[in-house]
Amino acid sequence: MVAGAAEVDELLDHALRTSSALDTEAVYLGQDSALTRFATNRIHQNVREHDATLQIRVIDGGRIGVASTNLLNERGIRDVVERATAIAERSAPNPRAAVLPEPDGREHDPDLGYVPATADASPERRAQGARAVIAAGEEKSLESSGSFSTSIMTVAVANSRGIRARHRSSRAGLLTVMMDGFGSGAASGYAHAGATDIGEIDAEALGIEAAEKGDAMRGAGELEPGEYEVILQEYAVAGLLEYLTYIGFSGLAHEEGRSFMELGRRLMGESVSIWDDGTDASGIPSVIDFEGVTRQRVDLIEDGVARAVVHDAATGARAGTGSTGHGLPAPNLLGPMPLNVFMAPGTTPRDELIAGVERGVWVTRFHYINPVHPKKAILTGMTKDGTFLIEHGRLTRPLMNFRFTQAIPEALSDVRAMSESTQLLPGEFIGAYRVPALHLGSFNFTGVTAGEGGE
Repeated sequence: MVAGAAEVDELLDHALRTSSALDTEAVYLGQDSALTRFATNRIHQNVREHDATLQIRVIDGGRIGVASTNLLNERGIRDVVERATAIAERSAPNPRAAVLPEPDGREHDPDLGYVPATADASPERRAQGARAVIAAGEEKSLESSGSFSTSIMTVAVANSRGIRARHRSSRAGLLTVMMDGFGSGAASGYAHAGATDIGEIDAEALGIEAAEKGDAMRGAGELEPGEYEVILQEYAVAGLLEYLTYIGFSGLAHEEGRSFMELGRRLMGESVSIWDDGTDASGIPSVIDFEGVTRQRVDLIEDGVARAVVHDAATGARAGTGSTGHGLPAPNLLGPMPLNVFMAPGTTPRDELIAGVERGVWVTRFHYINPVHPKKAILTGMTKDGTFLIEHGRLTRPLMNFRFTQAIPEALSDVRAMSESTQLLPGEFIGAYRVPALHLGSFNFTGVTAGEGGE
């Protein structure tokens, strides 16, 4: 089990007492995670892992040392503090070295997003969900693969400037890919759900969604690459937003001139608003960052205009704004990052989005996304697991996967409609995203695959 609050507090205080450095930060990261995995229509693995790490950062005269350990006894604490101190002593002074933050005085709920039912979920509960997914695939003669995971995360931070902060959260995630065949000519469908409360995940509905997509993808044919109107399902929107977050919403990327965010300039259509709010329980909240600062809501894009980027203690000090509570664990080369990101919905019922498309493409999701030109937010990637031709407001036939190459702010400058509902999706690499489905006026497809199974 993840350690209790009193035990964690004593651990962090002991680490600070052990250090003789001018500035010391102690971070506890505890996680209990469990996973039930299935493939070819059978459950084949159930695992559980407990991990707890103590990370020490010392800053002395601009010299920084970072070390970590999972040996959380007195010897382990002493050794990790000594290693961090030795690293700092042997490091050259860094004129951009961070100053540890001080208490911000803002209150937060240390258990926001913690749901006991998720924390206590049994292997039988996850197996029940997996079986519901598999049954839906079997109804369509599809082979199901995927996983059902549950976890508890505790983050606690203390530093020599008086910060004492802790947050505990839970999360559950169910993902499946259903297939008929492999390689060229294969058909596949996809569905994914995430939540802090396992009770919000409807395994049967998720299985039916993936099965219907996989069944409809049989017999996919080609369509000439080019620019098309698109309906981007929530999975596709979240994938693009995750990469915008990665390349552009960081205060470090903005400071170094790598970000597409030109603050004060209109970059997207007026209907597009994007923000980060670690205290919003409708996402997957994370109320403090890894420096112990309370997360603030940051309006990144407001009515299409670039308004702000997020900061940690270092970038916030250099920008003169202070930290917005978005620091990642040291040593951190990425800079600060949003982790609970939202896109404002529209007013169109989701099922009616397609009615506005005379001829276009339905995209379930993207994969293999990569930045081509971060400064212009040009991304490339592939469609996957459900790509269809839209004609006269309805899906008419399945399509082989496309490669896209697209400046995302440009695509989001022509939003024809947005669903009134949103879906919460864990990021593939980092964060969580609550997004609507989108009808975009133009999206650039630059190539087509040899078959549904891959490029």
